[in-house]
Parts: sequence; structure tokens; C-alpha cells
Amino acid sequence: MPNDRSPDPARRSERAHTAILAATRELIMTMGYDAMTIEAIASAAGVGKQTIYRWWPSKAAVVLDMWVPDVEQQLAFPDTGDVAADFTTQIRAMMELSQDPLFGPSLRALIAEAQHDQALAQKLLDRIFAPRAEQGKERLRAAQQARQVRGDVDLDVAMDLLYGGFYRRFLLRIAPVTADYPKAVVDAALAGLMRRRTRR
Repeated sequence: MPNDRSPDPARRSERAHTAILAATRELIMTMGYDAMTIEAIASAAGVGKQTIYRWWPSKAAVVLDMWVPDVEQQLAFPDTGDVAADFTTQIRAMMELSQDPLFGPSLRALIAEAQHDQALAQKLLDRIFAPRAEQGKERLRAAQQARQVRGDVDLDVAMDLLYGGFYRRFLLRIAPVTADYPKAVVDAALAGLMRRRTRR
């Protein structure tokens, strides 16, 4: 007969996985992204380094997985029927998350590392950027059906107009992301997306 008290490998793995992500969050709070190492994460989580490398190829990959639930929860896309209000709400939520003293520096570091790590770049796209972009385009499709946005609008270009400025400010720090920025950029973008060209 099987021993009911024998260790459950799946449960043990889940506990280790959870402990690693919790330790990563704690270490980012206490020492910051740059100073944190895989060795420090392993020690804080009470696991060996090889346990971490079984699931993640790098520190950046661990940090990315740690932040994904926060992004999914805080950046959910609303649909109230008012496309301007919905994009303003979502961009404001993104602005507030980016200003978090832990998340903001982490995201900048991940984007920087992704410039020379193709696997990380793809994971950032798959886990963070592409799902948000698809939600935004789905909201624009609904706005097209409601005739709030022109039907001939290229949705990828529309997303560039709505979000490109945010990343310009967030990554280049060329200008602050102020409290009035979300409404201002949405109003400007939608003015173009709703305006029909006239022939001269």
C-alpha cells in the first residue's frame, strides 16, 4: 500500500516555486533589482540554485514571473461603453503602476536586459505587452462597432498613438508622466482616430 504520508513531488515543487517568487519580492524591497542575485534568492527561499534554474534561466526571468500577477490584476481593461474614459482609466492605472518604487525600476531593468536577451524579450512580449495590446485592440474594435472610432483605423497604429508617448516618457524620462497626462493623450489620439479626412 502507498504511504499516505510520503512526500508529494508536485506539492513540494509548488511550495518551492511560491517561496522563490516571495523571496524575490522581498529582496527587491530590501536590496533592489541590481544588487539581487540568484544566490540571494535561493538562500532566502531555502532552496538550491539549481531549483531556481530548473524553472528560470536568469534573475530577470524570475522577476518577470513575479510581476505578472500584479500586471494582470492592476491593468485589466475596462469596457464601460465610453472608449475615451476606458483608455484614460487604463493608462492612468499603467502610469500609477509604473510609478511604484519597486515595479518601475524592475520594468526598466527588464526592458534594458531584453535588448540583448532574445528569450527574455519574447517572454516580456508574451506575458506583459502582447496581452495588454490585444485587450486594447479589442476595446478599439468594440468602439469601431459603436462608431466611436473610424472603421478604417489601423489598430496597431492606434495603439502606438495611445501608448507610445507613455513609454517615451517612462523609458527616456524626457518628460514627466503627470496626473493629467492620461486624459490629454487619449483626447489627442481619439481626435485623430475619430476624424474623417476631407478631400481638397
